[in-house]
Amino acid sequence: MTTVYDFEANTITGEPKSLSDYKGKVLLIVNTASKCGLTPQYEGLQALYEQYKGQGLEILGFPSNQFGQQEPGTNEEVQSFCKINYGVTFPLFAKTDVRDETAHPLFAYLTEAAPYQGEDAAESGNDNSIRWNFTKFLIGRDGQVVGRFEPRVVPNDIKPSIESLL
Repeated sequence: MTTVYDFEANTITGEPKSLSDYKGKVLLIVNTASKCGLTPQYEGLQALYEQYKGQGLEILGFPSNQFGQQEPGTNEEVQSFCKINYGVTFPLFAKTDVRDETAHPLFAYLTEAAPYQGEDAAESGNDNSIRWNFTKFLIGRDGQVVGRFEPRVVPNDIKPSIESLL
């Protein structure tokens, strides 16, 4: 059976990182962008991280430039922006494709494991792809996908789901 622990991705500074390093943690995996109307969600994500890190939560941010070219900077620029503007201390990964044929295998797995449930899901057929920046995937301590939260779901609204896993 596949879990998120079967995948590897490059950190924002370019080092390969096995997600198995997070075994036993509750994960919130988010595709992010610095020039999006939803970018202020970084503040809420950081607040969740600070509140629950000691109980075993890790938030993993994956910047992506696939939605309206809203992550145009280099990895270094993204990291600096997140730190300066939102005080981000949770792990960030290198800019990553999260949809279509070029999607990182992790995101292909996540979208298959947690199908799209938006209001227009019936019309979208089998298109479970990520629709926009700040789609969030909640992962249990066993590495299995527990839930998917679409972009407009603010981090604070995920608290009950996170708490149930901690």
